[in-house]
This record gives sequence, structure tokens and C-alpha cells, in this order.
Amino acid sequence: MSFAEQLARLQVFLDADDLHEEALDYIAAHGYLTALCICSEQVPEREWIDALFSEPPKYKDGTEREAIEATLVQLKAHIARQLASDEDMELPCELDLGEEPDESDLRGWCIGFMEGVFMREAIWFEDSEEEVSELLLPIMVGSGLFDEQPEFADIADNPELVDEMVAQIPELLTALYLICHAPEEKPALLKPRRH
Repeated sequence: MSFAEQLARLQVFLDADDLHEEALDYIAAHGYLTALCICSEQVPEREWIDALFSEPPKYKDGTEREAIEATLVQLKAHIARQLASDEDMELPCELDLGEEPDESDLRGWCIGFMEGVFMREAIWFEDSEEEVSELLLPIMVGSGLFDEQPEFADIADNPELVDEMVAQIPELLTALYLICHAPEEKPALLKPRRH
């Protein structure tokens, strides 16, 4: 079975209605795995797989479980390779929250990403707190998880600003990856500006 076929099977599995309501669907799982790849501390496989599903899914049998978990691990490795390459990351959804942000795939992806950040939140911010916070801002805005906070509510009320911010997510992922994995190679957009 090709990787594309495995991914298609994983997508059907993750998008099924019978998973726990807290489980991540395919798009959210992609965001979650992306955050895990960026984090400078490796989260143990068992821990992140269990957290992704919230509670163990009802697999048909051990073979299905092995296949689904193996594909998740492969997808994570695939995302890590994309992040380490010079290309901007391709998200599995449009970079657009649309008319109904809560219904959009991008919102789901951003929520999944933040779930990945929350798994090791202290690690994310221990070295370059200001830069990491700045780079995470568009993903935090996209997730809608922080809309209760005044500064986020103000941004959410400005659709043009939100569109501008979420459009930057692919390049921000590369920058975050470099900060966490190769701090000496900070991307140009983060170098201090000369006055």
C-alpha cells in the first residue's frame, strides 16, 4: 500500500464519527503532529498517540491498530522532512478561515497545532519566548482558542488582519522549526532590524 493510500485510510479512520469527541480529526492531527515535530523535545510516541485519540479507539483488531499507528508515525516523519527542507510547509487545507471560521479546516488545523504545543508548553517558550510567541500568534488567532482575551478579540474583529496573519502560517512554521532546531541559523525575518 502506498503512503498516499495509507494516508487516505488514516483520514477515513480519524474523520469517523465513532471516535471520542475529544479525538483529533485528520486535519487537526496534521496540525498536532506539525507542532510535535517543531518542539525541541521529542514527546514519546505512546504519549502523543494516546493524547491524539483522547481514549483508545475501537479498532477492528490488532492489525488495524498497528496500521493506523504506523501511518501516524510515518505522517509525523513526513512532516518533519518537510519542515527541515527549504520549502514552505504545505498545509492539508486552505489558508483561509472563510465566512464561518468555526467550521473551517484551517481552524481545526490551528487547534490541533496548539494541542501539540500544550503537550510541552514550557519547552516551547524556554529559550526564545518573545520570538516564539510572535511566530505563534497567527496560529493562536487561527485557532480561536484565545478569542476571550481582549487582544485576540480585537484581532478577530478585523477580518483583513486575520487573513493576512493566517496566510503567513507556512513560512512561520519554517521559522519556528529553525528557532527550535537550529537557533544559529535564524531566518532573515527574525534578524534584528537595523535602525
